[in-house]
Amino acid sequence: MANNNQDKFKKVLSHAKEYGYVFQSSEIYDGLQAVYDYGQNGAELKRNIREYWWRAMTQLNQDIVGIDAAIFMHPTTWKASGHVDAFNDPLIDNKDSKKRYRADVLVEDYAEKYRQKAEKEVAKAAKRFGDSFDADMYRETNPRVMGYLKKAQEPVERLARLLEAEDLAGVKALIEELGIADPETGSKNWTDVRQFNLMFGTKLGASADTATDLYLRPETAQGIFVNFLNVQKTGRMKIPFGIAQTGKAFRNEIVARQFIFRQREFEQMEMQYFVKPGTELEWFEVWKEKRMAWHKSLGIDEKLYRFHDHEKLAHYANAATDIEFDFPFGFKELEGIHSRTDFDLKAHEEHSGKKLQFFDHEENKNYVPYVIETSIGLDRMFLAVFSSALEDEQLEDGSERTVLKIPAVLAPVKAAILPLLKKDGLPEIAQEIIDDLKWSLKVQYDEKDAIGRRYRRQDAAGTPYCVTIDHDTKEDQAVTVRDRDSMTQERVAIKDLRNYLESRVSMKEWLQRI
Repeated sequence: MANNNQDKFKKVLSHAKEYGYVFQSSEIYDGLQAVYDYGQNGAELKRNIREYWWRAMTQLNQDIVGIDAAIFMHPTTWKASGHVDAFNDPLIDNKDSKKRYRADVLVEDYAEKYRQKAEKEVAKAAKRFGDSFDADMYRETNPRVMGYLKKAQEPVERLARLLEAEDLAGVKALIEELGIADPETGSKNWTDVRQFNLMFGTKLGASADTATDLYLRPETAQGIFVNFLNVQKTGRMKIPFGIAQTGKAFRNEIVARQFIFRQREFEQMEMQYFVKPGTELEWFEVWKEKRMAWHKSLGIDEKLYRFHDHEKLAHYANAATDIEFDFPFGFKELEGIHSRTDFDLKAHEEHSGKKLQFFDHEENKNYVPYVIETSIGLDRMFLAVFSSALEDEQLEDGSERTVLKIPAVLAPVKAAILPLLKKDGLPEIAQEIIDDLKWSLKVQYDEKDAIGRRYRRQDAAGTPYCVTIDHDTKEDQAVTVRDRDSMTQERVAIKDLRNYLESRVSMKEWLQRI
């Protein structure tokens, strides 16, 4: 990570704590590694992201319904899904630093450095040549850029082949051949690569003798697959249709770092879309477009997103891509879109002895549907929104402000209600406004400090609108509404205030952009 990115990341961490977004779990006991609590603002932001996804899936699509499956599942579920035998990460230790890493991530980070070098060359050329510049053509013809891209591409392709063949000695040899060093110490003294199962085990039962071995679910998708027939029959669903779910999942990550990006307890937002076999690749493209449109509707800089097709497909997939986001530590997976074929339903049929098929009246036959999956990490989406929103701005008067430009629809508090003074009846008018707005909007009262300081505090907390009640309010029954991002101010009649704010922050208004 470059120094300016490291600085940005440190700023994200400290700001998240200072403004009540994210705290270290059990902090008074010195914390628990890679486990975090969401504070008063973080809980609201998280809930708003979840709701924005849920509505986009289950309200805007008549053929998608939602469920809430249990975290505990019958242990055979995880045998059927392949998690017992194959839910592993390749692990490697550095003998000198005693640090542990995922071997595949070390190679991917190596490749990403060369990809970034190539993009720097493209950016420099774009400045030099101006509007007539063709970036794609430059990538395909410039020797230096082509060289960097080759150095990025080849190791990842070789890694995919080695992991496919389960050649862990070959993975270690690749790391040594590329000269990859411990990122923290520079040591190249590596152990052999070995596999590490990521599931947390637990027990169900009153006594140790009769207790059943269970797992905390490592993903939410299997709860959807085992309920496929229940939902299809009770909802009279016809193919194609989808089942959506949000919820906690648990993975005993080898290297859980980068703040809330990789945690041991996290939340997923997943949708499995069941389609007729043979149509899955068309639907895969449809869902790639739909998911990117959802992200773009939030107004976050589109340059921070990209698709990245998988070099190595999972054994159950016939197409897979990630929507990657440019976090302060580089482009990393935010959401996965996978064509899972009929692997899951067939595996559960085999292990349960129950048929999980759809009767197609038009074709007069039963078949096991194919599945398109969209899976996004809620915590990662939180980090993407938060890190891209945090800015230090230089203002025209030479002063600076720290502002958190969270999309208004997701912001924890939609408006701060600020009486100019703590007297002359202004706080009472502020309270009347709060009593009107609180039914549909999360608002906050703030009377401490000068108005300019309060504006700065709300900017840093991410509040999109500040509503100031002043002495003129008594005369004209109007308030001053200040916009966080532009800092422009507008006089709005109190009777119109709720409509004014709702038209700018409501989910309906933002979802219509998709």
